[in-house]
Amino acid sequence: MLLRAATPEDALGVARVHVRAWQTGYRELLPHEYLANLHPEERAQRYDFANDDPRRPKTIVAIDDDAVRGFATIAPAHDSDTTDDGELCALYVDPDRWGQGIGIALISAARNRLIELDYHYARLWLLVGNARAARFYRADGWAPDGIVRTETIWGVSVDELRYRRSL
Repeated sequence: MLLRAATPEDALGVARVHVRAWQTGYRELLPHEYLANLHPEERAQRYDFANDDPRRPKTIVAIDDDAVRGFATIAPAHDSDTTDDGELCALYVDPDRWGQGIGIALISAARNRLIELDYHYARLWLLVGNARAARFYRADGWAPDGIVRTETIWGVSVDELRYRRSL
């Protein structure tokens, strides 16, 4: 498996992983009709992997068998109560590859990149009820900090719990 920065050519592969992970991981948390209508081709158009602005999200991809098998996206945290935290904006692995260490490799690479960017703390937002992801993040040293928000993601309103950890 190769971990590297995403390029514009990775957009469709990242979108395929993103959509499949949502359709599998959130099937008990989001409406079926909504998940069934997610399309990688549409999602791929939203990514901007060519932007070099350090204030913009950066994505790391996991490549295996010449295909994107997972990705992690980091950025400066955008919460109003933060001044210098980094954020893990997304971490998704193709459901066919769950349990094979890809998520662990990606979260480690994301943490290392946040440290390189001189962040001392990181945060992420987790969909309330996502027990699998909560176990994964807790095992990696993340903990809820008590902040909850309602967010609209891809047009669906969801409740999210913020997690934080030191780097």
